[in-house]
Formats: sequence, structure tokens, C-alpha cells
Amino acid sequence: MFAAERNGYKPTLIEDICRWGYSLVLVFIIPFAFLQLLLRGTTRNKDYNRRRFERFGFVAHAPKKDGYLFHCVSVGEVVAASCLIKRIMTDEPDCQITVTTTTPTGSARVRAIFGNNVHHFYLPYDLHMAMAGMLKRIQPKAVLITEVELWPNLIHACWKRDIPVMVVNARMTDRSARRYKKIGKLFNPMLAKLYHICAQGQRDFTNYAWLGVPDEKLTLTNNIKFDQVASATAPGHSFLGLNKADYPILVAGSTHDLEEEAVLQAAKELWQKSPSLKIIIVPRHPERFDAVAKLIEAKSLPHVRSSQVQSVPENTNVVLLDEMGKLNDAYAVASFAFVGGSIADRGGHNALEPASFSIPIMMGPHTYNNPVICSYLEECGALIKVESGKAMSTIVDRWIHNPSEREKAGRAGRKVLEENSGALESTVQCIRKYVN
Repeated sequence: MFAAERNGYKPTLIEDICRWGYSLVLVFIIPFAFLQLLLRGTTRNKDYNRRRFERFGFVAHAPKKDGYLFHCVSVGEVVAASCLIKRIMTDEPDCQITVTTTTPTGSARVRAIFGNNVHHFYLPYDLHMAMAGMLKRIQPKAVLITEVELWPNLIHACWKRDIPVMVVNARMTDRSARRYKKIGKLFNPMLAKLYHICAQGQRDFTNYAWLGVPDEKLTLTNNIKFDQVASATAPGHSFLGLNKADYPILVAGSTHDLEEEAVLQAAKELWQKSPSLKIIIVPRHPERFDAVAKLIEAKSLPHVRSSQVQSVPENTNVVLLDEMGKLNDAYAVASFAFVGGSIADRGGHNALEPASFSIPIMMGPHTYNNPVICSYLEECGALIKVESGKAMSTIVDRWIHNPSEREKAGRAGRKVLEENSGALESTVQCIRKYVN
């Protein structure tokens, strides 16, 4: 097969000019990227610092070639892809799995879920030589990109080597689609080199189609997170000695700046009527643990950090969960949950995680990352939108004093999960069209 006709696509002169222009810009950025990596050495995760040259393509060779390379940006994508990775590991036990991330938190989650059963490194910067060098060391038979992160040089390097690239659980917001439409000369050729796109929702399917992806390359699989979370079970151990049978517990998961303030404002009002209420705050990013601890201290609230205690004292009502990978442990003992990134304008994080433990959910108005999921949960009464700490306190107070309403909302959320599973099987079938 001639390089100019791989995957039924022939590049144009305009595409070549755009791609080389893009590459030239990146080349000028290299010295600054290198300097940034050195400067971050004093502040970033030590493991990331030790492995920072992976970002330039200096990655370890895969133990075996002809495997799958999954790219997952950070924690959310790693968790979403985990059930698909496990399914492939079951179907092809001798096949090499490589997982790349771009953040230390994503890297930590890969290790927490898979240990040493997968090959892992940080995805190189989107430079032609870096991506080519990485592919030479890994030699995958397919590259599966989770959700949204599309890099022109990575996709082009795979296309030149006849390596199928697919986007699984693909997400495309209306805002992103409009932006990509404006740079169609660069973006459309990249889309043409993709073998298939598995859209996680109707919005995403429609937007990819609007951008020009043909029907034969586009499948509405629905969101694989339904399958991933539906299989979750409560941890077989207690969490810090907490028990929702003894007192109500509010877990604020994956919070950002301003959201901790709202949660603490709600707690202050709730404690006037329900003094036994416990609050567990779980910041989204570990680099904010200390800042959130200072915020709690500034309010003169007795609190503990989960990393420093085995159990929560009776006279302490605020817990800062400052350990990665333990959010589900907290949800397992929660009476209700607030999911972050939603009062802060980050698009909202995964509401299915608390739903899997049959607890009612609150989120802010910004839920555009997972609109279908949030819409389903809201329609069935499992999720309520709040815009402030005051609104949050009103809802939690209602749930505390109406346990039957709280339990009904929790059951409804779990039912949404069970009724919408099936994306995993659809995604596997799409992959099998191109990879055996």
C-alpha cells in the first residue's frame, strides 16, 4: 500500500503545509518546554521529574511488540478505560498493554489499578521525532485514544506506519466542535486518518458527524463509564472508622478552588441542626491538599488529614482526604455526595461513581463534560443542581430529615447505571473490525 493512500486517504498539499507549519511552531517551542521541565523539578511530583524526558520520546521499550497502546490524559480517562483494558487483557492474555498519561495523578492511577501488569510512561510532546521514536520502541498493533486528546503528529506517525488509531468513549463538546471547524485545514486531515470513533453520547456523535467524519467511521456506543462504574462494588473494609448508620456523611469529591469554600459554608449552616454531620473533602489535584488544609484551619474547624490518622475522632467533623485513589472508599460510606468541577467551571467530574454506591448527588451548573450522564441522573431524581453553599445546605438538610427520599434518589442513580450499560461490548466490536 502506498503511503499516500493508507486508510483510504490521500494527503493534500495544503495539509502538508499545515502539518509542517504546526511542526515548525513546535520545534521553536522545544527549548522552552525543556526549560520548563527543569524549572518544574523543584515543585512537581518526584516520579514525574525522574521520568520527564519521556516527554521527548525517550521511553522504555515495551516488553513485547504488537500490543495495544492506550492514551489516557489523566485520572478520569484512566478510570474510564480500565474496564476496556481489563476486557482486552482477558480476551488476549498474552498481548502487551501500554498505557500513557500526561499527568502524575493519571500515572498514579494506572499503577493503582494495574500495578506492573501494563507498560506505562508519559506521552511525549507532539513532536514528529518524539512520536516516531516512541512508536519505534513500542511497536503497537493499535492505538486507542480515550475520550478527547487528539494530537496531529501522533496520529500522522501512526497513519504512516499502518497502525490503526481509534478514539474510544469519544467526547466532543459543542464549543470544541466550533473551534475545530475554524481550523478545518489542519483538523480535518487528522480526522481522516482515524480508523474509527466510538462516541460516548448523541451530542458527541452529532458533532463529529458535523465535522465531517463519515458514517462508516463513526459509532454511537454510549458512555463506557456506565459499564466501568456499574461493575464497582463497595470496598470490603471500613474507611477511617466512619459509618453512615451512626451519623450523616457528606463527601465532596474531586473539588476545585471555591468549591471547598461552598462545602464548608453549607456545613456551617447544617451543623446548627445536625451537629453530628461529617464532611469529607477530596480535592481533585494533590498539589492543592495543603491549600485546602489551610482554608479549613483559617475557619478554625477541627479536622484531620486521612494520611495521618487511622480513624476519625468523635469530636472531629471535617476530614481532608489527602491520598490518591481513595475517593470510592469515601463514597462507600457516604450518605450523599457533591461532585466537583461543577460549581467551578470545569465541566463536572464523574457523577456515576457516587451513583454506583446508591447515594444521592449534588452538582453545580457546569456539567458539560458529561451532559448525557448528568441529564439521566437529574431526570430520575438522583442528581440535584446547586449553585452555592446555601443551596447545598438546603438540599442536604432535606435529605437528612427525609431518609426515604434520600434512599429513593440513591436507588434511582444505581438503576440508571444498570439500564445504560453495554458500551463496553459495542466498543470491543468496533475494535475487532480493525484489529484481530
